[in-house]
Amino acid sequence: MDGQENEQPRTGDTPATGRTRRWSLRGRPVVRGRLRRLGVALAVLAVALTGAVIGTYAGGHVGTDIGPFRAQLSLTPALEGGTTVNVPPLGALLLNSHDGPTRLTVQLGSLDQGRTEALIDDPASISRASQSAVQDVRAGVLRLGLRTLAGAVLAALLLAALVFRDVRRTAWAGGLSLAVTAGSLGLAAATIRPQAIEEPRYEGLLVNAPAIVGDARRIANDYTKYAEQLQRLVGNVSQLYTTVSALPVYEPAPGTTRVLHVSDMHLNPTGWQLIRTVVEQFGIDVVIDTGDITDWGSEPEASFVGSIGLLKKPYVYIRGNHDSARTAAAVAQQPNAIVLNNTTTTVAGLTVAGIPDPRFTPDKETSPAGSGLTKVVADQVIGAGEQLATTVRNSPAPVNIALVHDPASAGPLSGTCPLVLAGHTHARQVSKLPQVPDKQPTQLMVEGSTGGAGLRGLEGEKPTPLSMTVLYFDQQKLLQAYDDITVGGTGQAQVNLERHVIRDPAKGAQVPVTPTPTRGGPQESPTAGPTTTG
Repeated sequence: MDGQENEQPRTGDTPATGRTRRWSLRGRPVVRGRLRRLGVALAVLAVALTGAVIGTYAGGHVGTDIGPFRAQLSLTPALEGGTTVNVPPLGALLLNSHDGPTRLTVQLGSLDQGRTEALIDDPASISRASQSAVQDVRAGVLRLGLRTLAGAVLAALLLAALVFRDVRRTAWAGGLSLAVTAGSLGLAAATIRPQAIEEPRYEGLLVNAPAIVGDARRIANDYTKYAEQLQRLVGNVSQLYTTVSALPVYEPAPGTTRVLHVSDMHLNPTGWQLIRTVVEQFGIDVVIDTGDITDWGSEPEASFVGSIGLLKKPYVYIRGNHDSARTAAAVAQQPNAIVLNNTTTTVAGLTVAGIPDPRFTPDKETSPAGSGLTKVVADQVIGAGEQLATTVRNSPAPVNIALVHDPASAGPLSGTCPLVLAGHTHARQVSKLPQVPDKQPTQLMVEGSTGGAGLRGLEGEKPTPLSMTVLYFDQQKLLQAYDDITVGGTGQAQVNLERHVIRDPAKGAQVPVTPTPTRGGPQESPTAGPTTTG
């Protein structure tokens, strides 16, 4: 009996083993079939995407008339959306107009001779040409979208026919290409941001920036009106092309005050050339310098500040940690200069308070405390901020702008005034100070180096860019907009201008809150970047 019981399982194993073999033999073709179908599907998808890209490049462009211009509109695949308006030879406007993997390029090309002559003979025709700009662009973009769709589908069909030689797979590739292209265009249309035209980023020659970008106040007041913004843009460019010699620069809106913020010149004469250009082209009312105009504060360097008088505009200055008392005295001798030493002044309707940096550390190798926030240094710079905060609170007139050299001094000024300007870090940054309960919010704007960090700017792989900011104040003396201007470092000439419009000037820009150093270090400056501070 035991033998029979032992043999039964072996007898029962045979059919099971047979079934297992039959299943595996049948399963291999199934697996292979599935893998083959998956490979075909991936191949069809790859062909569809390749055809969509090829078709977009081949067919995604149309010619159209925009005002007096013969323009070329084109769509190209991109990692992120947006619009580029090329205005040769003046430069380009970059607009964050939409999302999605498509980028729109508007190339303003030749002028129609008849319409150009009409513009010159009758300036009112510029206005009429601007009125039709919105319709021109809409019609051109619609034709561009349809042409792009047709090109993408046709390219996918042709490529699939060559690769597969199968009607069904070719049809699938064409359908997928249509879906992908239509989806990308639909995403761009669904995420379009008409207000992007009010905050363009300009790249080109600095002399042309004010005329192309336009006036900050008018842009801020009309930011919800897309049609008007586009009409103004086309009108600006039309006037540029119809003016023979001088490019038009728009007059500031009534009550607008324009301030140029510079910092950390570090003896770079190129900085003075840039400042003079901006003062003239942007109609600057006041120049504010937050320090480090020299490197060592020596007597021979004092002659470098002589260019201040050539600006013929009020020049408000505080001493940086590389500037000596001799440097400040040389600046004070300039006929248009105002040196603040924990004092206030009113200029162009703005009340400005400022305090010099408490340190004098021209040589960091012999004065290492000058380059970092040790406990002693933190107490020094925070103490300077506390002194200035007391001065601001005791000012007979409300202070609109407070000036410190090191942004680490800014903390005690929170709630005392709406805006604090600083430098020192050679890295531009805009933030808000931690708000004091029941007090107004305070915005901190740290400027980069207007002198490209001087000779230090050549120590890295790339020269430190020259940077400055134009600040626009409304009739209530609140910051309503600002233009960040950046020029390539020594030996480079590319200019970048980026406009920022503040929706609610009373609340300030929508920027992150930056914690400030407190007494008791050692600690690092919250605004210090990878660049060397000065």
